[in-house]
Amino acid sequence: MIDFLIKSSISLLALLIFYHLVLEKEKMNQFNRFYLLFSLVFSFVIPFITIELSTEIIQSVKNPANILFLQGSSQIIKETNYTTYWLWIIYGIITLFWSIRFIRNILKITAKIKTNTTLDYHNAKLVLIPEKILPYTFLNYIFINETDYNNRNIEAELYAHELTHVRQIHTLDVLLIEFLKTIFWFNPIFIFYKKAIQLNHEFLADEFVIRSYENIPFYQSLLVSKANVKQPLLLVSNLTFLATKKRLLMMTKNTTQTKAILKQIALIPVFGAVFYCISIKTVARENPSIHLVQTKNSISKNEIQKENLPNKKESLQETNTLNPTIIEKNIAQKNQIIDSINTEANPITEITQPEFPGGVLEFYKFIGTNFKVPAELKTGGKVFLTFIVEKDGTLSEFEVLKDMGFGTADEVIRVLKLSPKWIPGKEKNEMVRVKYSLPIQIEPENK
Repeated sequence: MIDFLIKSSISLLALLIFYHLVLEKEKMNQFNRFYLLFSLVFSFVIPFITIELSTEIIQSVKNPANILFLQGSSQIIKETNYTTYWLWIIYGIITLFWSIRFIRNILKITAKIKTNTTLDYHNAKLVLIPEKILPYTFLNYIFINETDYNNRNIEAELYAHELTHVRQIHTLDVLLIEFLKTIFWFNPIFIFYKKAIQLNHEFLADEFVIRSYENIPFYQSLLVSKANVKQPLLLVSNLTFLATKKRLLMMTKNTTQTKAILKQIALIPVFGAVFYCISIKTVARENPSIHLVQTKNSISKNEIQKENLPNKKESLQETNTLNPTIIEKNIAQKNQIIDSINTEANPITEITQPEFPGGVLEFYKFIGTNFKVPAELKTGGKVFLTFIVEKDGTLSEFEVLKDMGFGTADEVIRVLKLSPKWIPGKEKNEMVRVKYSLPIQIEPENK
């Protein structure tokens, strides 16, 4: 969830900044309306898209010693995360508050429709209300002051302005962004999107009025004279004058077709850059056919298997002492290094074990490449330790159960702390903490 919120917010912010810097000041209002709505959809979809690009690397690795991996085990850590519960409760309470406010505003509007006189007017309906307000629109209803209507004090330009909101269904845009604000109340980006969308609606309505009446000075003076009238509702398209200056400037602008096309083409690299930053993941992969693993000694498999570790599940996993082909074959024949531990009290459930990026083979290579055998180590032995794979893939809570001395366990922990984030374990599609055991047989370079 956090990953989705971060990625979608980055996309929303980048596209909104581009809109304000490049598109908002140009007279291509229909395109800008589409751009703002598409930016919302794009930003909610893109976090779910991931494309991996593999980069092949050639690497020669020299092992300082023979390192043999014995089969380990993993166990899901059952825990109650009260912090998460409380956060969801707080989110639910606040969301409920904003939802009630959202629904209440809709009910206020529908109540005005039911309790006041309505008249057919072109493809809309006029709702005559007693409040002294400027005309405003909700869906196909235009709300106007009853006294002004009866006295014919409402200019034709204002009717034309509101009819544009009706014909182009601007209310749906407002309802969409208001709904998103309700769900994602903690994200201020949606406040700025709402302002941009509503201002664009005013540009569109102004453009229609000017094209119909061809009297820009009169219309501008009309807007200025109405600028201080307060609008009471949040879900309507209306003559909002907080951005009157921008509207007056837009009326006098003329964007050429060539300029509009060039700015629209500029969106291709913008969307491409956002997509690349969020959805493209470069993965480095070594070529097993040319990856060189240099070793000097080898340990008998039977010799290792004669010894027993606490979990009595040792199975030799040879790595960094054999060529990659043998390693892959050995891994295919053995059980995975991680097993779920189940008892009668904890019946088997559908789980996904945590995994090192690239799989078991890459984990073995990582340990063998980074491990430095202590110079004082003269005889072979085993190091046995456990650690937790957290829900975010980081490793923590290292515990040494068996050590050879000479700092070998500390060296293993040092290497594990260098590990990239693992793919976390899952139980019923929910991230879980997993306790992971790691037995390692270590032999000195010169035995």
